Amino acid sequence: MICSEVCRTYTRQWAFHRHVWKSANRTLSSGAETKFPGASIEHGSADKQRSESNLPVHDVAIVGGGMVGMALACSLAKIPLTSHLNIAIIDSNPALQSGQSIEKEAPPDPRVSTVTPATRALFQAFVQTPVKLYIGTIRGHLAMVDEIEKLNFKDYASVITVHLFLLDVGAWKYVEEHRHAYFDRMQVWDYTGLGYTKYHARDVNKEVLGCVVENKVLHKSLLSCLQDSGSQHKLYPLRLSSMHLEPASASSRHGSLAKLELSDGNSLYAKLVVGADGSKSRVKELAGISSSGWKYSQNAVICTVEHMEENRCAWQRFLPNGPIALLPIGDKFSNIVWTMDPEESLNRKSMSEVDFVKEVNRALDNGYGPRPKSQSLGGASPFSWLTAKKAVSAYDCFEIPPKITKLTSERMVFPLSLKHANSYATKRVALIGDAAHTVHPLAGQGVNMGFGDAFSLSNVIAEGIAVGSDIGEVSLLRRYELDRKPANLTMMAILDGFQKAYSVDFGPLNVLRAAAFQGVQNLSPLKRNIISYASGEQRFPLFS
Repeated sequence: MICSEVCRTYTRQWAFHRHVWKSANRTLSSGAETKFPGASIEHGSADKQRSESNLPVHDVAIVGGGMVGMALACSLAKIPLTSHLNIAIIDSNPALQSGQSIEKEAPPDPRVSTVTPATRALFQAFVQTPVKLYIGTIRGHLAMVDEIEKLNFKDYASVITVHLFLLDVGAWKYVEEHRHAYFDRMQVWDYTGLGYTKYHARDVNKEVLGCVVENKVLHKSLLSCLQDSGSQHKLYPLRLSSMHLEPASASSRHGSLAKLELSDGNSLYAKLVVGADGSKSRVKELAGISSSGWKYSQNAVICTVEHMEENRCAWQRFLPNGPIALLPIGDKFSNIVWTMDPEESLNRKSMSEVDFVKEVNRALDNGYGPRPKSQSLGGASPFSWLTAKKAVSAYDCFEIPPKITKLTSERMVFPLSLKHANSYATKRVALIGDAAHTVHPLAGQGVNMGFGDAFSLSNVIAEGIAVGSDIGEVSLLRRYELDRKPANLTMMAILDGFQKAYSVDFGPLNVLRAAAFQGVQNLSPLKRNIISYASGEQRFPLFS
C-alpha cells in the first residue's frame, strides 16, 4: 500500500514537471505578443518625459525593495548602459526608510541566506568581460558576431557595436563589514546510518563552498551600495494598489506606459514594472500571470543557536519527517532550519528552550537512528561493493556536529510550498525572485535563484538599450525569460525530487537513498559536478 502511494505521488509530480517544461517551451518558441495594448517608447532617460497629467515617469519601477529587488536596482545602477535610468522602488517596509541599524554585538537574526560562490562573485569588485557584439541589419534582424572585423559592411545599413559588461553590484564589501560565515565543507547523511557524503571546497579547487549571511545584512549592504552609486532612484514607501497600461494619448506622447496607482492615492508611470514582491506578488496578480505548484505538508522551524566551538561546516541530516540543517553564521553561532510536519512544528515552537535544545542535539546526532560509520575507522559500509576500494583520509571521515548549548533567538515557523509562474514576462512587466518561483529550502538555493534573475534581467535591459529597443517590450523581456526559466525549472525539479525522495520512510527506499549517499561519497566526478552545480555553475550535476 505504501509502495503504491509512493508511485502515485511520483507519477503526479513527474506529470506536473513535464507539463511545466512543455508549457515553457511553447511560450518561448512561439514568441507571441501579449494582448495588452501599447506601442514602443522612444528611449532616453525617463525624467525627460512628462505625462499630460504631470505625473512622474520612471524608466523602471521595482515593486518590492527586498534583497532581490534591491539587487536589481544596484545592478542597473552599476552597468554603464543602464546607470542613467530613473528607478522607482515601491515598498512599504519601514526598514527601507529608517535604514535599520545592525548591532554587531547582538545575536544573529534567524533569517539568513546561503550565498553561493557564483552569487558572491556578482557582489564583489568590478569584472569587465565583453559579452557580445550586436549588429543591426537592413533586414531588421540582430546578428551576433565575435569580432567587428568579421563584418561585411556591404550587407549592413547601420552598425551598432556594443560591448556589454558583466558588472557586479559591488556590495560585498559592505557584507564583509558585518557578521558572516564562510564554510568550506558540507556533510549530508540520514537517520538510517547506512551512508553519508562529505563535500569539500578543495574537491573543485575552491576556497569555500558558500557563505551564510543574515538577510538584514545582505539587504543593508545592497541598500548602502545603491545609495553610494549616485543613481537616479526614488523610494515610494507605499503599497501598489492597481496597475494598467494606458495608450499613448493618455500617458505620454512617446508611447504607452504602465500606470501604477499607490496606496496613498497618487500614481506614477513606468516603462517597465518589475515584480520583486514575493510569493504573494501583487504585480503578478494584476498582470494576470498564473502559477503552478503545490503546498508541501511541511513547515520550516528556523532559529539561531550557540555552541562551544566555532563552526566551519554546513550540516544536513535527513530525518523521517524532513531534513534539519545547521549552518554557520559566525563566531560560535549557527542557524537551524528544521523541516517537519505542521503539527510537530507547533510543538517544537511552544516547548521550553531547554527541551528544544535537547531535541536539536538529538536530531543532529544519534536520535532516530545510528551514526554512519567511517571506513577509515574500521566501519564496513554495506555498499562498499559499489565502489573501488580506496584509502579514506581523516578529512573524509564522518564528523559529529557541534553540540548546541543554548537557543539565542526566537523560533519562527514558515509553511513550505513550490510555485512557479507560468510566464516571467508580459508587456511592460517582468517577475523576479519569489514572485516568479518559490522552492523548498533544503539546499538554500531560493535567494540565489532570485539574484540570478535580477542580474539576468539587468543585462537584458542593457542589451535592449544598446540596440535601441523599448525596455518594456515583451519581445525583449522574453529573452530574460528564456535565460532564466530553464535554469530555475531544473533547480526546482531537483529540489522537489529530493524533498519527495526523503519524505517517505519506507525500507527499500531507505536502502536506495543510503546507496546514493555512498555512491556520491566515493565517485569523485559525480561529487565534483554536484558541488559545481550547487555553487552556481549552470551544469546539470552528472558526470562531466
